[in-house]
Amino acid sequence: MAGMEVDDGPTKVGGKRNFSRSGMGGGRWVGQQVCRFWQEGRCAKGDDCQWLHPDGAGPTGRPHAGNGIASKRPSNVIDVRSDNRGNFTDGPSVGFSSGSGGRRNIQAAKWGRPRGSNTRGGRGVADTGRRPRDKVCRYWLEGNCSRGENCNFLHSHTANPEITLIKQLDGHGKTVRAIELPAASSHLYSGGGDETLRVWDCNTGECTNVIPMGGDVGALLSAATWLFVGLPNEVKIWDMQTHAQQSLTGPQGMVHSLAVITDMLFAGIQDGKVLAWKFSTVTNSFEPAASLVGHTGAVVSLMIHGNMLFSGSVDTNIKIWDLGTGQCVQTLQGHTHVVMRLLMWDKFLLSCSLDGTVRVWAPNPEGFFEHRFTHPEENEGEVKPRNVELAGALTMCGTMDSSGKPVLICSYNDNTVHFYDLPTFSDRGTVETRDEVRAMQVGPGGLVFSGEGNGGVKVWRFAEAAVS
Repeated sequence: MAGMEVDDGPTKVGGKRNFSRSGMGGGRWVGQQVCRFWQEGRCAKGDDCQWLHPDGAGPTGRPHAGNGIASKRPSNVIDVRSDNRGNFTDGPSVGFSSGSGGRRNIQAAKWGRPRGSNTRGGRGVADTGRRPRDKVCRYWLEGNCSRGENCNFLHSHTANPEITLIKQLDGHGKTVRAIELPAASSHLYSGGGDETLRVWDCNTGECTNVIPMGGDVGALLSAATWLFVGLPNEVKIWDMQTHAQQSLTGPQGMVHSLAVITDMLFAGIQDGKVLAWKFSTVTNSFEPAASLVGHTGAVVSLMIHGNMLFSGSVDTNIKIWDLGTGQCVQTLQGHTHVVMRLLMWDKFLLSCSLDGTVRVWAPNPEGFFEHRFTHPEENEGEVKPRNVELAGALTMCGTMDSSGKPVLICSYNDNTVHFYDLPTFSDRGTVETRDEVRAMQVGPGGLVFSGEGNGGVKVWRFAEAAVS
């Protein structure tokens, strides 16, 4: 599933960052002033310069070989033999349980870092202590850095060697809002604002088919042999084996989110409703079943867990619906902006929002969900820097690292994607992109697929996948 592209308007949280090419802020080092031109990666005097060039960098400010990220030759082959989603679920059709291998005592999870540590995980507050060579060159991201090898900043999307760009898939002309990798499939599907559905061969990275949709693609979801596509005023269903198609009418406005369980399909609609269809073995098609009414804004995220349907909305609320009765049994309040994405890690519900936070919820002994933790966390007595605004969270997904530990991946509207250890939310790395990442999907072998606002789809590998 994928979240909507929300127009934040005058209440937008965060926004675009202002980037500077100066990397260190002109402080002192052992009584000497750091060379401003070295900081910018263009000192022409080299070793003859009278100003300080800190150790570990070449005379122009570019790190010596071995101090940066080792160059790795990307592989065009995407392995789809196994899954790596661990204990994360965003619906039965795409959820995965790793069993006992690498499983931690989740019931006793303590959220957040120990007192006294940096609870913000390097996000939301300007990191003035970072060295220039650890910062990604914004001009390089835009494809117009004129300094080449003499640039003091990183010509890579990340400084973390655990995260590697495998391939970029080009073809979409506008924002990619949805990505889906069906189970045991060798094809990846993507859709967005250019009104097309693209099919990619996972073995070659080539686009094998472009299917006109007749409208913006707002959501994608697969189950068994079916691919569901959320569009304005309809849901299209495509059998990936027989190529049979069906169009479900009824939605009023954009279909922003989808969820499926056994023979039931749910869709989050622009008008605030959640519509349900049930598969009929008599007609061999989906028939209207229910309309869940309660939200006062567009429903942009859906997730099913057990006998409950969770929905997140522009109205800032999360509603929990009983699938047996179709009734709303609880409303979770706490976010102050659009709830963009919902994810389940074991018994814990995670929600990310344009308010810049990820909130953690868990059921109490009576079965009602309660708030447990918010990232970033503000400790008692912590002084909040002036004029600091958190970038809005756009979407998230979960995977496992090589040791079987859960990792949350969350994208923000400041063109960054952050990797967090759970349950501590310790920083595992940051990826910087040219445009906002609006859609993400995890795959086998530590693969992460991201769809950007400029129409690009990137394939990443996060370390080595845990063996399931």
